[in-house]
Amino acid sequence: MSRIRVAIEGGAGYTAGELLRLLINHPNVEIKFVNSESHKGRPVSDVHHDLLGDTNLYFDSIDFTQVDVVFLCKGHGKSLQFMKEIQLPKSIKIIDLSEDFRDGKEGFVYGLPEFNRERIKSTSKLANPGCFATAIELALLPLASSNMLYSNVHITAITGSTGAGQSLSETSHFSWRNNNISIYKPFKHQHLKEIGMCIKNLQPTFKKVINMIPIRGNFSRGILASIYTQCHWDGEYVKSRFIDYYQNHPFIRIVDEMPDLKQVVNTNKCIIYIEKIDDKIYIVSAIDNLLKGASGQAVQNMNLMFGLDEITGLKLKSVGF
Repeated sequence: MSRIRVAIEGGAGYTAGELLRLLINHPNVEIKFVNSESHKGRPVSDVHHDLLGDTNLYFDSIDFTQVDVVFLCKGHGKSLQFMKEIQLPKSIKIIDLSEDFRDGKEGFVYGLPEFNRERIKSTSKLANPGCFATAIELALLPLASSNMLYSNVHITAITGSTGAGQSLSETSHFSWRNNNISIYKPFKHQHLKEIGMCIKNLQPTFKKVINMIPIRGNFSRGILASIYTQCHWDGEYVKSRFIDYYQNHPFIRIVDEMPDLKQVVNTNKCIIYIEKIDDKIYIVSAIDNLLKGASGQAVQNMNLMFGLDEITGLKLKSVGF
């Protein structure tokens, strides 16, 4: 097949940088345009220093008649504004990495492949999930699909500093973040809405509360989610539900030992550990927030939307050390 012609709108942030890193090496992609209003005319590698020597692209305006898909990396609230202001050709596929369309407005499909793969294949408007939402949904979907959630769910999840975006703030400044962790938005994190949406789609009878305590970590990338809920069933049976649910999903790893975050950093994997402890099922889920939680998943969705094997361009090894 001919190469997929790609444009990235909002090309200066972390998710755009990771998209570029992946797409430059994708065998079926040609990057046509990368736009950033604040860096127009500059080499892309001036902003994304890790791409030095890998690309000759410059930040420039996009000719939407020359592309097959546009990735929107403009930040929350700005994608909705962009869609109102720009009349895109109907032939273009859209993959939005903000939270603006995750509720399905304007015909966007929620882009978690392990939940919505068949709808993703046939859509032209894709809303990429949130990073916390991805890690937590992947830990709960097998239970919901088997109607095994009947009690409140309790989550403590820690994320790296890149989850806060590239713009400097008090909570992302090195002097503050280094040697420090802190809790933010307890029980009120914005990703709870989409988590609840997915769970209730698979288990409409679920009426309990999903409690979430998010933590800012003193590391740059990755999410580790620690989750438990009441459980009547034997631990091996619960684990079998996870294995069955994910048997045809190439990026999910069900493991017998507690995972380390380093095992997923720089990959599109999600590693899941399950253990029955007394009357509770305990689940640990680990992802890279910039890859499976953002740009890697966006590429996985692009692959599905264009009829490619979903692992294309995403065979990545964790950094390890």
